[in-house]
Amino acid sequence: MKIILLIIPIVSLIFAALNGRIGDLSESILSKSGEAVELVISICGIMCFWSGLMRVAEKAGLLEKLSKLLSAPLGLLFGGINKGGKAMSLICANIAANILGLGNASTPLGIAAMKAIAEEQQSGEHATNDMIMLAVLNTASLQIIPATAAALRLANGARDPMEILPCVWIVSAYSLFIAVASAKLMSKIKFRKQGEP
Repeated sequence: MKIILLIIPIVSLIFAALNGRIGDLSESILSKSGEAVELVISICGIMCFWSGLMRVAEKAGLLEKLSKLLSAPLGLLFGGINKGGKAMSLICANIAANILGLGNASTPLGIAAMKAIAEEQQSGEHATNDMIMLAVLNTASLQIIPATAAALRLANGARDPMEILPCVWIVSAYSLFIAVASAKLMSKIKFRKQGEP
C-alpha cells in the first residue's frame, strides 16, 4: 500500500510535466489541500454529535439489548462457535455497534471477537469460516444511521443529508445478503474440495 501511495503522486507529476501542466498541478495541490482540511473540520462537529448520541445509546443499554436480540440469528451464521461463549457475546456486541453506527466502538470489539474465535477454534495462522464470516459482516454491515456519509453530504451543501437513509438501508441489506450468501457458498465449496480424496 505504501508503494501505491508513493507511485500515484510520482505518476501525476510525470504526466503533468509531459503535458506542460505543472502549474495546474501545483495550483490543484495547494487548493485541494486547503479544501481537504476544511472538509475534515466541517465534518468533525457532526461526527462528534452522532458519536456522542450513539455513546448515550450504548450507556443506556441499547447496545446490550441489541446484542441479545442478535444472538439467535447470529448463532445460525456462526455454526462452529459456542452459543453462550465469550466469542459469541463479542460478535453480537460488535455487530450491534456496527448497526448503531459506532465505528470507533465496533473496531476494538471486532478485533477482540476475532481473537476469541481464534482461541476457541485454535485456528493457528489460518482463518476459519467463522472468522471469515465475521470479516464479511463487518465489511457489509447494516447501519441505522450512516453518520459519516451524512456528514460528508452536509459538508458539501446537501439540504437534507439524511434523505439517503432508505437507499442506504436497502442497498446495505442487499449487499449484506449477497456477502453472507457468497461466504456460505464458498465455505461449502472449500469443504467439499477438502473432503475429496
